Formats: sequence, C-alpha cells, structure tokens
Amino acid sequence: GAVRLNDNQADAVINWAGGLHHAKKAEASGFCYVNDCVLAILELLKKHQRVLYIDIDIHHGDGVEEAFYCTNRVMTVSFHKFGEYFPGTGDVLDVGYAEGKNYAINFPLNDGMDDESYKKIFRPVIGKVMEVFAPGAIVLQCGADSLSGDRLGCFNLSLKGHADCVEFVKSFGIPTLLLGGGGYTLRNVPRCWTYETAVMLGEDVKDELPYNDYFEYFGPDHRLHLPVSNMENLNSPQYLDQTKVQILEVLRDIEPVPGAQIQTGQVESQLNPRGMNMDIDEPGTDEVLEDTHPDTRPTNSIFGRKEHPAEF
Repeated sequence: GAVRLNDNQADAVINWAGGLHHAKKAEASGFCYVNDCVLAILELLKKHQRVLYIDIDIHHGDGVEEAFYCTNRVMTVSFHKFGEYFPGTGDVLDVGYAEGKNYAINFPLNDGMDDESYKKIFRPVIGKVMEVFAPGAIVLQCGADSLSGDRLGCFNLSLKGHADCVEFVKSFGIPTLLLGGGGYTLRNVPRCWTYETAVMLGEDVKDELPYNDYFEYFGPDHRLHLPVSNMENLNSPQYLDQTKVQILEVLRDIEPVPGAQIQTGQVESQLNPRGMNMDIDEPGTDEVLEDTHPDTRPTNSIFGRKEHPAEF
C-alpha cells in the first residue's frame, strides 16, 4: 500500500488486515507479531520528508510510538483508553525524546467516550497537527475496538462517530493509508470497515444489508448501523478541554515544518545566521602543476606527503 502511494498509483490505499500497532522490533505483543504500521511508514519516508500516524484504536499505539520516539520526521497521534488497560502506555506527558520531543502526541481517555466528545477533541487536535507538521503522507489506524459493544473495548462510539475521523482526515487531500487493527465483536468489525470504505470512496451505502452467505451473522435487525449503549461517559468536559489545551500547547512548541529553514529577517538569529566572511580561493599546488606541466602526474612527494610503498 505504501509503495502504491509513493508511486502515485492511488490517493488512498486501504488494508483492513493491517494495523498491528503493538508489535516491537524484537518481540510480538498484543496479538501483533509484525508491525506493518512501522514498515509502511518507513516506506513512505523514502519519498516524504514527514509522515503522520494517527491511531483511533482503543489501545495505545505503543509499538509505532516507540519506533519513532526520537525522530521529528514522524509524528504519532494516539487517542486511547488509559489507566489499568493494555498496554499501559500513552500518558499525555509522553511527548517524545531528543529530536523527537513534542512529536509523540497522546490523548488518554476514560470509559464511555461517545461521538460528540470524540469529535470535539479529534478535530481540533488533528487540525492543529496538520497546520504545524504539514505531513506529506498519513497512516490512519482504524481499530474497531473503540466502537460501542466491543468485547474488549469500553468506548461508546457509533459507526458514524468512528468514521467521522476518517472523513476529517480525508478532507485534507493528503495521500493516506488506511489500516485496520483491533475489533473483537465479530458482527461489528465488518460493519465498521465497510462503512469507512464507503466514506473514503465518497459512496453512500444503504442501512439495510443485502442478503449474502453471512446474512445471519448480522441478525436480528440486519442493519449496517447499530444503536450505542447507555453507558456513562466518564470523560468530563472539563477533563477533555484541559487535556486538549495541554496537547495544543505541546504542538505550539514544535518547529512548524521540521527540516525547513525559516527566514525571519532577524539579524544574527539562530534561524537566520549572519553570513560568514569567505576568502577568495587561490589556486592550489595541483592546479599550478597542471598549468605548468600538464603531462606530469601529481604525486604525494611533490606535496610533501609520505607515499606508501604500495601506492603507484
């Protein structure tokens, strides 16, 4: 998929079998034995100076964050359940290290996250990321375990709430690789990724499912969209606003476009240093020799350097 994007064969590529974001360089983790997210980003970096990774799986994308924790060419942004929950990483204070400081963004969340709350944090954060980071390509991990009713998850997102993230990322018109990820309620995962495929293609799909070999899996209503539960949202507006402001402050501290010099016009500033005095080049010994004796080969002895016996 990443190769197709690099070769300009597509504006967006979907691989719902990917998104194994927990695997590390030397070990498997969390149902993930190889981190295809990292491999895809490495491929995209061959062409693009900056790549953005966004993770809306309910679990923190620890394997991807760890791989790029010390570089400013990849920004990782993860929205996830935090606190006594696998993998236990992804605190808002984890922002990267060395050159990668402020390029790892984590939004830790509590149980019961609903559509409205998710939209209020996702759009401002990703909008600011796009403004200051200006990625050349995006990898979006769309784990379906953040949907309402997931066996291992504890969020309360509907298909439309989950897909709103996809729609917003699509609106920037940047080459995008969509990946799958978690999802442990069998009937919900195909619903989610079918709907998000339609969103990426700009196609409308009917809520009523057509008859197929797996029709009974989606009973008793046989509908694409499902109602959410009545679970309590433990993410207070105050907490979400406070965390959002904290993350936006981190984003304000990063260089707007990493690796690109900014001309501020300020004399002798770090970004616009004063020009150095340069001496006029004078012809060297080899140039003089070439002009006076064009048929003579320059040797180390002419320049006063010791010549090794093995040299010609």
